[in-house]
Amino acid sequence: MEPTMPVFEHRPVLLDEALRALAIDGERCHATFIDGTFGRGGHSRAILSQLASDGRLLAFDRDPEAIAVARGISDARFAIVHASFAELAQQLATHPERAVAGVLLDLGVSSPQIDDAGRGFSFRNDGPLDMRMDPTRGESAAQWLARASQDEIRGVIRDYGEERFALQIAKTIVARRTEQPISRTRELATLVASAVRTREKGQDPATRTFQAIRIYINQELAELEQGLKQAMDALMPGGRLVVISFHSLEDRIVKRFMQALASPAQPPARLPLRAVDLPRPLARVAKKIMPGDAEVAANPRARSAVMRVAEKLADSGVRDAS
Repeated sequence: MEPTMPVFEHRPVLLDEALRALAIDGERCHATFIDGTFGRGGHSRAILSQLASDGRLLAFDRDPEAIAVARGISDARFAIVHASFAELAQQLATHPERAVAGVLLDLGVSSPQIDDAGRGFSFRNDGPLDMRMDPTRGESAAQWLARASQDEIRGVIRDYGEERFALQIAKTIVARRTEQPISRTRELATLVASAVRTREKGQDPATRTFQAIRIYINQELAELEQGLKQAMDALMPGGRLVVISFHSLEDRIVKRFMQALASPAQPPARLPLRAVDLPRPLARVAKKIMPGDAEVAANPRARSAVMRVAEKLADSGVRDAS
C-alpha cells in the first residue's frame, strides 16, 4: 500500500472580516473577484459561496501543492493560475475578465507550508533547508547560503528580519559552511541560537533569521509592491483591495501604498493651480482591522495579522504610489 500524503489544516485568518470588506452583495456578486493567495482555499471557497451563478473568482498561487488543491474545486465560476499575484496584470491579459470588484491578498506562508517539514520553512521541525514557495523554480535557501557573501547574508537578516545580531549570525554561518554545507533547518536554527545572545521572551532565537531568508528567497516584499499596484489598476471604480499581512515589513508597505492613494502629494502652495487641477485621492482607506480575542485563542497564528482595505474611487486611474 502506498503511503498517504499528510493532511495539514489551514484556518483562514480574518475570514468574516475579509468577506465583509470585499462587499460581495447586490450587483457586485455578479462581478469578478481575485484571490491572489489561494493557499488551501479557505478564502476562495467562502467567496464562491457568496457569488451569483454568473460571478467569477480567479485565484493565484505559486505553490504546486496549493494548485493541486485548487484543481479539486469543481465550479465553473472558478479558475486557478499557477503564478504569483505579482503577475496579475500579465495573467489578466490572457484570462479576459469582466470588471474586477475585489482583490484579496493573504500574505506570508500558510499553515500547511509551515507544518510540512519537507518545505523547510520552520525551525521547529527538521527538514531540508528549502523555503521556496514554488520548489520548482529558483534557488533554495541552502543553495543561497552556500554561495552568498557574509555581507549579503548579514544584509538580508538585518533588513528583512530586523535582527540586531545579523553580523554575528552571518559570521557563524560562513564559518560553518567552510566545514560542511548547511542543508537542514535544525542545523541552521542551532547555528543561529549559538550566535544570538539574547532574545525576547517567548521568541525562538531563529525566528527573525528564518523570516528574513524566506522573504529574500521568495522576493516577497518586491512582489508585494508590484502586486498592490497591479491589483488597484485591475479594480473597477468602487472595487476593494483587501490585504492581510503578518509582520511589520509587509504591513508598512501596504499602509504606505494605501495612504499615498488616499492622500496624494500636493504641489507647492505657491503654484497658480486651480482646485480642479490639484491631485485627487485615488482611493478611500478604512481603519486597520485585527483579529479578536476569540480568533487568536482558536488560532494563535492569527495574533500578528493586520487587515487593511482600500476602495478605488470613481473616475480615478491609479498612478504609481511609490
